[in-house]
Amino acid sequence: SAIRQGHGLHPCFKNPQRLLQERQTGREEGCLEMAVTVYGIKNCDTMKKAFAWLGDHDVAYRFHDYRVAGIDAAAVTLWAGTLGWEKLLNKASSTFKALPAEAKADLDEARAIALMVDNPTMIKRPVLVTDNTTIAGFKPEIYADAFGA
Repeated sequence: SAIRQGHGLHPCFKNPQRLLQERQTGREEGCLEMAVTVYGIKNCDTMKKAFAWLGDHDVAYRFHDYRVAGIDAAAVTLWAGTLGWEKLLNKASSTFKALPAEAKADLDEARAIALMVDNPTMIKRPVLVTDNTTIAGFKPEIYADAFGA
């Protein structure tokens, strides 16, 4: 897994109930501005582990299934710039392995991004994005560190 983290997460990530309390008391501290989006494909075992971890730790998130909705080049380019395209490209995926040798030869960032946009199942899963954190892959200890769990 790979992680790039900013200046810590807002307390509402650690306790989604806080958002409800702040709304009720009128002391909202910007929770509506925060978002967690998980990108991947629904039937992946690693995705299921990440979903379970997020649920067990009461982390609210939005799921983007790029097998259904696709993924745009801007998102993949941003992730590659943050994490490195080598960490983002899942060379162990059956889709990548099935590519002809010439498609895999002499990969650079631009070619890797084009491959991932055309074949999103080549992207390491899941990709979790918040306002200040991008994580590729799932390891409980990395999620715990990112969310202060």
